Amino acid sequence: MKLWSESWADGAPIPERFAAGRIDGEGVGFAPNLNPHLAWSGVPAGTCSLALICHDPDVPSRGDDVNQPDREVPADLPRVDFFHWVLVDLPPTLTAIGEGQFSQGFTARGKPGPAAPHGARQGVNDYTGWFAGDAPMAGSYFGYDGPFPPFNDTLVHHYVFTLYALSVPRLAVEGAFTGAEARAALAGQVLAEARFSGTYTLNRRLLAQS
Repeated sequence: MKLWSESWADGAPIPERFAAGRIDGEGVGFAPNLNPHLAWSGVPAGTCSLALICHDPDVPSRGDDVNQPDREVPADLPRVDFFHWVLVDLPPTLTAIGEGQFSQGFTARGKPGPAAPHGARQGVNDYTGWFAGDAPMAGSYFGYDGPFPPFNDTLVHHYVFTLYALSVPRLAVEGAFTGAEARAALAGQVLAEARFSGTYTLNRRLLAQS
């Protein structure tokens, strides 16, 4: 199975329009936050549904230094996963997702869900937890919300889109399910998978070097 995109080349820097955050004057602000185009081929016989998960494996495991203007997050700090998109129950006949079809703009308190185009369902991404203590922003963030890494992180973040061909028509998750819950439900149901990735940073020093 193969997964690709017309939005950027595999492994290349992600254009700003597909991110949630961008450099904005002297600080950072929200970006267009469009979901990228994705297309695939080689879905195996017997596939009953497709699932798509986007995660960032480079998120700092501690928040002490995150977005502090007087210091940087060290690159050797242990990292954890942050889920940006959890999409399940896509029909097996589908071969592509259009740019901006699932997300256009960043919505305070989150976009609605779990119902999604093509009869699919979207879980909550990890901005749900990130904004939990922020009264104007707190909510359930369903669907796609793109990169917004710490502006002082010395590590360039990677964003991995993984498409799964599944042997079940409906994944065993309900309601406001999370990326971790979807991953757990995938166990034993995956017939094939394919990956596509990109990178993103908001660190001005790293951007100046690129």
